[in-house]
Amino acid sequence: MQALRQEILPPSGVEFVASLKLTPSTVADSFAPIPLTSTSRDQSSPRALYNVVVARASILRVFEVREEPAPISAQVDDERERRANVRRGTEAVEGEVEMDEQGEGFMNIGSVKFTGPNGASTAPTVIRFYFVREHRLHGTVTGLESIRIISSSEDKLDRLLVSFKDAKIALLEWSAAAHDLITVSIHTYERAPQLLSLDSSLFRADLRTDPSSRCAALSLPKDALAILPFYQSQAELDVMEQDLRAKDVPYSPSFVLDLPAEVDERIRNVVDFVFLPGFNNPTVAVLFQAQQTWTGRLKEYKDTMKLFIFTLDLVSRSYPVITTVEGLPYDCISLLPCTPALGGVVILTSNSIIHVDQASRRVALPVNGWPPRVSDMPMLTQVPGEQARNLQLEGARIAFVEEKTLFVVLKDGTIYPVEFSVDGKMVSKLSMGAALAQTTTPAVVQKVADEHLFIGSTVGPSVLMRTASVEEVIEDNEDHDASVPAAVVDTVDTMDLDDDEDIYGTSRPSPPPLANGIANGMSSSSKKRTVIHLSLCDSLPAYGPISDMTFSLAKNGDRFVPELVAATGSGALGGFTLFQRDLPIRSKRKLHAIGGARGVWSLPVRQAVKVNGVSYDRPAHPFHSENDSVIISTDANPSPGLSRISTRSPKNDISINIRIPGTTVGAAPFFQGTAILHVLSNAIRVLEPDGTERQIIKDMEGNNYRPKIKQCSICDPFVFILREDETIGLFIGESERGKIRRKDMSPMGEKTSRYIAGSFYTDDTGIFQAHVNANATAANGDGQAATSTLQAAMNAGQKSQWLVLCRPQGVMEIWALPKLTLTYSTTGIASLQSLLVDSYDPPALSLPQEPVRKPQDLDIEQVLITPIGESSPTPHLLVFLRSGQLAVYQALPAEISAEPMSPSRGSALSVKFVKVMSRAFDIQHPEEQDNSVLAEQRRISRQFIPFVTSPVPGTVFSGVFFTGDRPCWILGMDKAGLKIYPSGHGVVHSFTACSLWESKGDFLIYSEEGPTLLEWMPDLHLGLDVISRHVPRGRAYTNILFEPTTCLIVAASSLQAQFTSYDEEGNEIWSPDAPNVSYPTSDCSALELLTPEGWIAMDGYEFASNEFVNALDCVSLETQSTDTGHKDFIAVGTTIDRGEDLAVKGATYIFEIVEVVPDPASGLKRYFKLRLRCRDDAKGPVTAVCGIDGYLVSSMGQKIFVRAFDLDERLVGVAFLDVGVYVTSVRALKNLLIIGDAVKSVWFVAFQEEPYKLSVLAKDPLQVCVASADFFFADQLLSIVTCDEEGVVRVYEYDPHDPESKNGQHLLRRTEFHGQVEYRTSLSIARRTKGEDWVAPQAKLICGHPDGSLSALVPVDEAAFKRLHLLQGQLTRNIQHTAGLNPRAFRIVRNDYVSKPLSRGILDGGLLRFFEDLPVTRQNEITRQIGTERGLVLRDWVGLAGPW
Repeated sequence: MQALRQEILPPSGVEFVASLKLTPSTVADSFAPIPLTSTSRDQSSPRALYNVVVARASILRVFEVREEPAPISAQVDDERERRANVRRGTEAVEGEVEMDEQGEGFMNIGSVKFTGPNGASTAPTVIRFYFVREHRLHGTVTGLESIRIISSSEDKLDRLLVSFKDAKIALLEWSAAAHDLITVSIHTYERAPQLLSLDSSLFRADLRTDPSSRCAALSLPKDALAILPFYQSQAELDVMEQDLRAKDVPYSPSFVLDLPAEVDERIRNVVDFVFLPGFNNPTVAVLFQAQQTWTGRLKEYKDTMKLFIFTLDLVSRSYPVITTVEGLPYDCISLLPCTPALGGVVILTSNSIIHVDQASRRVALPVNGWPPRVSDMPMLTQVPGEQARNLQLEGARIAFVEEKTLFVVLKDGTIYPVEFSVDGKMVSKLSMGAALAQTTTPAVVQKVADEHLFIGSTVGPSVLMRTASVEEVIEDNEDHDASVPAAVVDTVDTMDLDDDEDIYGTSRPSPPPLANGIANGMSSSSKKRTVIHLSLCDSLPAYGPISDMTFSLAKNGDRFVPELVAATGSGALGGFTLFQRDLPIRSKRKLHAIGGARGVWSLPVRQAVKVNGVSYDRPAHPFHSENDSVIISTDANPSPGLSRISTRSPKNDISINIRIPGTTVGAAPFFQGTAILHVLSNAIRVLEPDGTERQIIKDMEGNNYRPKIKQCSICDPFVFILREDETIGLFIGESERGKIRRKDMSPMGEKTSRYIAGSFYTDDTGIFQAHVNANATAANGDGQAATSTLQAAMNAGQKSQWLVLCRPQGVMEIWALPKLTLTYSTTGIASLQSLLVDSYDPPALSLPQEPVRKPQDLDIEQVLITPIGESSPTPHLLVFLRSGQLAVYQALPAEISAEPMSPSRGSALSVKFVKVMSRAFDIQHPEEQDNSVLAEQRRISRQFIPFVTSPVPGTVFSGVFFTGDRPCWILGMDKAGLKIYPSGHGVVHSFTACSLWESKGDFLIYSEEGPTLLEWMPDLHLGLDVISRHVPRGRAYTNILFEPTTCLIVAASSLQAQFTSYDEEGNEIWSPDAPNVSYPTSDCSALELLTPEGWIAMDGYEFASNEFVNALDCVSLETQSTDTGHKDFIAVGTTIDRGEDLAVKGATYIFEIVEVVPDPASGLKRYFKLRLRCRDDAKGPVTAVCGIDGYLVSSMGQKIFVRAFDLDERLVGVAFLDVGVYVTSVRALKNLLIIGDAVKSVWFVAFQEEPYKLSVLAKDPLQVCVASADFFFADQLLSIVTCDEEGVVRVYEYDPHDPESKNGQHLLRRTEFHGQVEYRTSLSIARRTKGEDWVAPQAKLICGHPDGSLSALVPVDEAAFKRLHLLQGQLTRNIQHTAGLNPRAFRIVRNDYVSKPLSRGILDGGLLRFFEDLPVTRQNEITRQIGTERGLVLRDWVGLAGPW
């Protein structure tokens, strides 16, 4: 059976981070304007500080860190409104804000001044992440580093080094032309002798770079380093006798450094290595353990760690050791290089922090009572206040935030400052301060800028913190160390903390500022001390690993939808993450009266004020946008159509004021919102705010009506119409007269020119700037004047207006208004090229053709430029082709070509469009010649409709809704880029954002259910490929299931409990003998019964403190308590930990969910409890449970038992089977079982009842560690899918007729596919293909991974598989892959038992998804080579895509 494996969600979290100046916008003198938000236009403009590149597993993301003005809070907004009403001369003077701290005086928030470092008054600023680019790589990232090469001195930009799991290093740089990362080189060490050993997969390829960018090093097995030198100056090129090609090849040949053979033979078992700063040659510190030991052998081998420091002479290839340090504790974890001012290296151990300098001097700071017990190394004498400190440094991360201060971030996120006391040039003491704050669980902690610290997490959000060093004054008679902390948390924060205060808040109240009230005349006994102020800047959301998942029913308003509930996170960051395929919406009211099957528009219009007969618009509030007041809707029935103008009635309902015969094509507010511009299919009307007609212009030529208007675009004061014969019309409004007139289109060429799409765009970001053509002829003087005027307007911060037109031959033109000057032309839009640049061509010719041109597949049906984004929307170009291809381009500033332009072009637009998303839809077109009334009613309108919504106060999204039979939301997020979400409707005929009921988050949609007022569900996270919502619980969960009869969730939480052992007489074997020594901890579990409505815990069951849950399932067992004879019970399998010297035991529990009388205080109508029906002890751990034919199947170590539930109170064994060493998973289908084992791979077993028996049908003869096993079926075929702990997915078949199966005794291994990461939780769901009625649906397997990714395995029919497999080969060879990686090698599994890899049966969706993003010309070229058509392949792909 063939299948497709595709990634639904990428890995979550941050494992590696690099800070660098990668993009030109981070260089101070570069020209890269950042869009201004509406709240910051009157303040200092945002500026990019630096880039942060983060990676987890196979995903690489590039962010830009910007400093921008602080957003205006609601209080300040209200204050501005109040101040607008204050009479001049009565406003508060500076200083009145401090008059009365109790709030009784005159409080004027707007007069508070923020003082910068030099005392100047500055506006408050915040630091924010902004998404730039994302790449899914064909490799697993193991390191990120910044590097500078010889060309960095010219462009002032850094380069990015990425290392991969299979011993590769890629050098990447930013291409301004492509607005993306491009690969400079790839360095592979896969064939180095160190990687030929069988255990080479156990090593981790760590990447380190020299602080001066002279070389990079990658760790290899067998204690070796791969060294990659980089040129830094012309002198180095001369020494290496190289020519000037260093810009193309900025590195010299790399080599492998064998540490025992070439540096020192004592270097064995390397633990960590780092480069040290401040040396003339690259200098490496290596931490290793030549004699390995563990806690049980400390009496024989103690203090076995050693530290060697040696230099790298890259020219002579000599490596002298300059420092050796022996006798370090056996539990050393990692190294951290110190700053040059401090010198040396910091060693992090499980129980202490050690500083080692170049002279081998060691200063150790113990953090608990264990160091004297496990090490003979001398430790600092602890003062009485420190003797009770009891910290565990396993899982902790450290980083310097200042020259002599580092932060220790513990596993639970607690931050402790450690200060270095220096005596002369030697470190004399390390002192740890009190806990500062609690943040996320760290995976990486790195100083990314002078005052910024990044804490990346793989189990939750990653945060960016500000660590500002402030000189504060202390009194000389105070105790220098005790009274003044080295770091404090800022309690006053100008940024909005959202709802993450519980994660990132301070762990205790911060001390008050120390020097707030000191007068100018400072006493001579005072002195200064540097104090680090810690505050939160921003965060990158993540949910962490997926430990288990289940499907439940979620209620969106009054509609039930499937929802994937995943147990995610770890420790205090644990909880549930809920995923939905479609953007969750709920209905607020039905509006059947207004119709709107052909269009609906909700408009804000206001009454104009007349002074001396001249109309002026009433001034609007500058900080509040007006709500809508009018809804215009239109229907095709009755013929020739009907339009309605509606308003809100006093009873808060809708009332229809005016009905107009005819179909409305478009409507919008006009004349600064004081009138309505109404376009019918044969006329253009200007309406008063109450809907009465002010002016009508019939679309006629002589006495005959022109062809119907099929499309229009309205942008005050311009109107654009497109008729069915592909001719256009332009109108302009005259605000003095309050009327419109036709606009002269002679600058555009022939009046009979044909166009297929067009729209207006109003730019207020400053990105669209036209430049005058100096070579333009005198005949184009008007164009030059218009452009000069336009540039002056842009410089003054005014909005500019543009007209986008597409001609039938596939040319897109952008014309500047109001003079209609051609400023941009490109021919690449029809083929959806990756980059659209100005071709500098004159206006194209598109004269009418004879016979009339028929619609083509590559015709552009819709084109729109509109801002998309969250806090800083940027212009995006949206294109929809008739064939069903949708593409979104981001508009970016571009350099004007140095070549002279054609004299016929008056000006040029300095903009380029970079494709950021492409999506294919399976579109069916009706017969074009069918012009009947019935066909008109069935016609589906596919349109881009821009909108601005504010689902919650303070959050504003600018996006686009795409109507039609594939309705979707196109949204842009600050930290996630552009996303497309399905709306969940079968068809949407019309859409508009509607604030008629005074809510900025409402939408009016006409779908198959009729006209409905909708809103988004609250608390949505829009940054992922599917919609998610996080339910924080403060603890992690290992197992979760959905109980279908009660629609409740049962989950097993994972907690930590203190553990101790007892002897046979019940006495403790060991107990702590000091306050800084504690009991060890072990896992324990509790069962919780939760309702998805509010996630309230109804009931629970606590297991013993040394017992934890392994397996949880809802099983149907035979019972006499129901009429059917079966009932659903909750089966739980546990492990009882008894210490390392006793074998573990286990137990099986059977719970029943019973309904009880609800507690009135809970507010729930129905209430349930867990009732324990049975507990059955086992001699081994119960690791897997499931149900089969009314019986319970459970494991006990290496055995499988089948039990009956007798009298609802005990389990009676009916059959058993010895299957292997340790059962990891059990799945049942009818009377068939598949059993996964940690050593003996997978077994295929049948269960029979007369007599009771478990029969082994077949098993895998090879030894594989199976983490999960599932049934996989489609088209009357059955397969078995397994995954091992390395992430290898294998497909087995049971075929007794095949000679290789040994008469059916062996399962046949058909396919092996390397998924790179294991999964221990999977769900099998039904997949029904459209148009075909299968007897049994296909199975679709959804898998949750420990890195947070979500993947799916989908069956593929034979014909589609052949096409996609050929396409996969073409994509592997013919497109450029990021970092130069090989997608085929990434998925191949090494198997010594077969002659060639078994890689044919599973398609790689991560590779096939790139086909959708290719330009149409490349798609045609690739599909032509494999003998098929582009449309057929896209239909195959679209039919398989989708989460579930």
